[in-house]
Amino acid sequence: MVSRKDLGSWLTGPDTSGISKYPGERLGLPESGPGSMARAGRRILGICIDWVLALVISNFAFGGNQWATLAVFAIEQILLIGTLGYSVGHRIAGIHVVKLGGGPAGPLAALVRTLLLCLVIPAVVFDPDQRGLHDKAMNTILIRM
Repeated sequence: MVSRKDLGSWLTGPDTSGISKYPGERLGLPESGPGSMARAGRRILGICIDWVLALVISNFAFGGNQWATLAVFAIEQILLIGTLGYSVGHRIAGIHVVKLGGGPAGPLAALVRTLLLCLVIPAVVFDPDQRGLHDKAMNTILIRM
């Protein structure tokens, strides 16, 4: 027979014993400081800076064409993340992209990650560690510098 204890109470809420306490804990990252998982605020700031930069370049070079803006954004992401591990916006926000093991993301990861980022949906669907599908696909993470 099922008892009240088996079902729990709505007052106690769901069982959270198997859930990590902070983003990145399951990946072995510290809770805060350098090397910790970059939180949403820094990510949003970084992408907004990169998008504004792409808009400025597109307005001057291509008359503000929306596809040109997206292309400039993608080229910036691919080149800078593929070589340096961070874009202009990432650098200002104090975050960078690395492989899950800690090494540099590399050109292929930057290419695929950027193509998925430009589709938007993979970037806004994320797991408890705040890794978007574009990061999970290439086994990368955004961490604080």
